[in-house]
Amino acid sequence: MNKRSGTAKRVVSLLTVGALLGAGMLAGTTAASGQEPTPPDASYTSTDAGDGTYTVPLLNSDVPDVSVTMVPAAENDEHRDTYYMISTTMHLSPGAPIMKSYDLVNWETVNYVYDRLSIGDALSLRNGKESYGQGQWASSIRYHDGRFYVLFNTNNVNGAYLFTTDDIDHGAWQKTALGRGFHDPSLFFDTDGTAYIFYGSGSTSAVKLSADLKTVVAEYPSIFSAADYAGRPYIGGLFEGAQVYKIGEYYYVFIITWPSGGNRQEVVFRSKYLLGKHQAPGGANTYEARSALDSNGFAQGGLVEITHEGAASDWYGFFFRDTYPVGRIPALIPATWTDGWPTFGNNGVVPYGGTFEKPIRLTPDQENLERQKSIVASDDFDNDAPHRAYMDEEWDIPASPGIDPTLLGTNLLQNPGFEDATVAPWGTQYGATVTRDTSGPATGTAALLVSNRTLNGSAPNQFLQNTLQKGVTYTLSAKVKHPHTSAITFNLCLDFGAPVNLQCASGGSVPPNTWTTITRTYTVPDNAVLSNVKFALETPWGSPQPVTSSVSYLVDDASVVGQVPTTEVPNADEIAFNGSTLDTAWQWNHNPDNRYWSLTDRDGWLRLTAGKVVTGGYTYAKLSTKDELTWFEEARNTLSQRTFGPKQSVETRLDVSAMKDGDVAGLAAYARSFAYAAVKKVGGEYTLGIVYRGQPFTAAIDQAGVEAFVPGSTVALGANRDVYLKADLDFASNSGQLWIRYYYSLDGATWSQLGQRTGPLTMDWSLSHFMGYRVGLFTYATQSAGGSVDVDYYSLSDVLTADGASLSTAELDAAIARASGLDEADYPAAAWTAFTSAYSKAVAAKAKGFSTQNQIDAPARALSRQLAELALVKAAPAIDATATTAWRCVAGKSVLTVTVANGDDVPVKVDITTAFGAKSIAAVAPGKSVSQAFTTRQKSVEAGAASVTASATVSGETVSSTLDAPYPASTCQ
Repeated sequence: MNKRSGTAKRVVSLLTVGALLGAGMLAGTTAASGQEPTPPDASYTSTDAGDGTYTVPLLNSDVPDVSVTMVPAAENDEHRDTYYMISTTMHLSPGAPIMKSYDLVNWETVNYVYDRLSIGDALSLRNGKESYGQGQWASSIRYHDGRFYVLFNTNNVNGAYLFTTDDIDHGAWQKTALGRGFHDPSLFFDTDGTAYIFYGSGSTSAVKLSADLKTVVAEYPSIFSAADYAGRPYIGGLFEGAQVYKIGEYYYVFIITWPSGGNRQEVVFRSKYLLGKHQAPGGANTYEARSALDSNGFAQGGLVEITHEGAASDWYGFFFRDTYPVGRIPALIPATWTDGWPTFGNNGVVPYGGTFEKPIRLTPDQENLERQKSIVASDDFDNDAPHRAYMDEEWDIPASPGIDPTLLGTNLLQNPGFEDATVAPWGTQYGATVTRDTSGPATGTAALLVSNRTLNGSAPNQFLQNTLQKGVTYTLSAKVKHPHTSAITFNLCLDFGAPVNLQCASGGSVPPNTWTTITRTYTVPDNAVLSNVKFALETPWGSPQPVTSSVSYLVDDASVVGQVPTTEVPNADEIAFNGSTLDTAWQWNHNPDNRYWSLTDRDGWLRLTAGKVVTGGYTYAKLSTKDELTWFEEARNTLSQRTFGPKQSVETRLDVSAMKDGDVAGLAAYARSFAYAAVKKVGGEYTLGIVYRGQPFTAAIDQAGVEAFVPGSTVALGANRDVYLKADLDFASNSGQLWIRYYYSLDGATWSQLGQRTGPLTMDWSLSHFMGYRVGLFTYATQSAGGSVDVDYYSLSDVLTADGASLSTAELDAAIARASGLDEADYPAAAWTAFTSAYSKAVAAKAKGFSTQNQIDAPARALSRQLAELALVKAAPAIDATATTAWRCVAGKSVLTVTVANGDDVPVKVDITTAFGAKSIAAVAPGKSVSQAFTTRQKSVEAGAASVTASATVSGETVSSTLDAPYPASTCQ
């Protein structure tokens, strides 16, 4: 132990005394050093009440499709049962979040399974493609035989994937594409180690995997289905989300159902045969069924086991509940077993907001740390988050297609206006006759007459050998005239032969006796054969053969023109790690483009750059109506976190000086409906305002109109380029609705409300944005790329300005007081470094002063978290004592002298043990030493060591240190 006096190295040495005095925090430091820290009331996302209870739902945030696995204490380095959870995050990147807990109540994101699931267009918001409502769904996580496995399905990225790692907290995951889709897949390892995937909607099927888990080797369709339980009041729609367990002699399958006129609920099925009728004698369904939970919509999930040494396990259900607009919120619900059947809550009844005892109690220091964990986080963008393996994914970047520019922008057809003396190289198909006609061409001196038609395909054509190019978009066009009594539709066709074959599409409708231009576009696919492509102009096929198949017509000015490609292709720098590490609470809207965001371009700031101009040409692939996306939804590098309820406040600061004309940048609360406060630069002028997009939605939209500022919400910024924004989200005042108040400041001290209370924002259930509302930082360009916005911080609070509460620094003051009395010598270096960073930021924030609760809560919670971390790694106190030895000879015999010096500032009891005897000294005064001689009665003694224990009572606690005092061999003459 270092001297307990003014010479001890305290945390106050981190800062100048002047700074501390200026903040009014130096006085009373010593007296406060024994004070216990005052942690925050609770995590932002956990309902842990701090008294050994929690309420359901469990997390006040969007964690859908939950799956949980446990690593027993005997199989991990922490020597306590550890739980991991995964959920659905669809199109977001990184994806498949791994959340960790020791008590099943408090959770924190520690890793992601992947950074990018694909580098293709859909997950990268490229070339008009998007993945809203798609991507990764319904993950299953399992720990088996020392490894971790994650299985999930994708709706638009080639089906299901299985990932595995041996280091779930820090390691990289190995990916296997299974090559097909499985609806809500659940991975299950049987007692012999065989792996199965259970899946399905309406019925439950399974496949068996190979020993290496890379291929399907057997199929077991429809093991049981909803139809097998007709008439049961708890069986109905959905019938999906299967999760499978083996407990005792039974296999249990948990499935969500939604009976007509009833609630979403959880039904459990059990059988002694895993594969049911596929294994049982006679092939009959062997799965019995019972309703296990029918209350307040809690459903879809599975079991989690809590082990007890020498006693039976407890079981809990982990389910979720649709609680939009926050999202699908998990619930941890105790199970009661009767005759081998589980029910959850009170005989299947769980009140919303119901209270339960925590299933696992930790030490007070551990509880203090766990209660501060969240799946959301404030961030000062200091680029100090741990580097994770998923950040280093390697991808093979496809080569850009080789395009011959001389074949673009020019008509590839020969004799397109039929001005030559012959019709060549035009030919015919299906018996039509083609001749030059000079009676009335559209332009020039001649047109092409197509006659003697008997089929829709009776038409002119021209071969285009090796002039079309893969990946290029072509505009096909011609002028057409016909004498029929009514309008005729004409098709423009390209015939490639197998495997692409004939590609025909309407060029438009042509009225009688009028030259009309028809046109269409077509992009040549990568698998097209280009050696003998044929262009043709015909009428649509039908059955029976329409009368228009025999109508003659004239053609003039035909063309096939390749467009100069504007297609984006993956870029190595877009994907490569850019030196910036974000907290695991953050996810990007689709794959980020790493060229256009940074934590290193400006120290302590996040820079977002508009990498391209929005087009307004994106539509939802998930929706059959192909509704258009807004510009905001098209913006690629939007950085977001989950929201949390019932109330949430977010504050940030933007430097908008590098924006370009047409740029928009700000802070958004969003799903498909959204409200954001943003700065727009138009004609060199900067204006702050609110954009609100509510329901109902239409398939076609005017993007500029949708994202126009709400009247009365605008503020001209003039010469100001620093803008502070605060979004207060209220989920509680109106059930099922989110209402927002935005505030702004131009100096960080004086705040004004921006516009009016904005809303409502509600779930539209269209499967476009099928997740809870998120809060995002964004920028996009409408005129030219390259403009940027810098973001200083993202600070959270659960206190809203409209609540009218006075600012409270109690938690921050208590944390600073506790921190100022700590001693560096008591802690490991890495933990001390993290703590001192949080401490210095808290003191600096205190010295600067506060104008919002966010400015207080962010540093207070960061410092409280570090104090809790330190409490768990604090070194055991030690006595500052030294021991030395010396030999002397007395009457030809060796005598060992052991000297103990007390360098501490309290009296020390000394116990000396040697091979020649032992001695206790009751008290050695501070700064003094004591020597004790031990006669060996031997002439020669081999080398050895004396053992010295120094002990003292400090603040009522017994502290001791044991020292080895070695001595060399001794020989007396």
